Amino acid sequence: MTKAVIINGGNTKKSRLTAIQQKVERFFEQEEIDFHSIYVHELPATDLITANFASEDIQRANQQVAEAEIVVILTPIYKASFTGILKTYLDLLPQKALEGKIVVPLAVGGSFGHLLAIEYALKPVLSVLGATEILNPVYVIDQQIERLATGGFRVEDEAEQRLTAELQKLLTVKVSRLV
Repeated sequence: MTKAVIINGGNTKKSRLTAIQQKVERFFEQEEIDFHSIYVHELPATDLITANFASEDIQRANQQVAEAEIVVILTPIYKASFTGILKTYLDLLPQKALEGKIVVPLAVGGSFGHLLAIEYALKPVLSVLGATEILNPVYVIDQQIERLATGGFRVEDEAEQRLTAELQKLLTVKVSRLV
């Protein structure tokens, strides 16, 4: 069975980023992809800030990344970059932690003006971690995610179609690796 990990670099589960996480989780469930989610903000802050490589929580999260064939990176875009929360965790991954993995960067930002933050800020870090198979990023404007009165979210059709199309590529890339 294919294994995946979703690394969520947001600062809360109540943000619009959660809508994208839920879409990814439903896709993985439908495709019978076994997955774990790492909410970086739930890891011990002291371990993240002090780069405590010996932390059991950090080692457990790193093991989930090591066992995954697919790594989804979720981040909000603030001040034209991915979050410091995400960076503190990425700094604790082994040097080649993403080598041989399919990596999918997904981001939610306030405007299209920060679309390239994935390209110039996040992708170089992923490359340093050994990622060579980085699928096209999906950038969603936060206005494309409606917060519902029920506490859930609705993603606009256009944004959902782009996300679904990129997730479908995972299946194609996965099959091409088997050939």
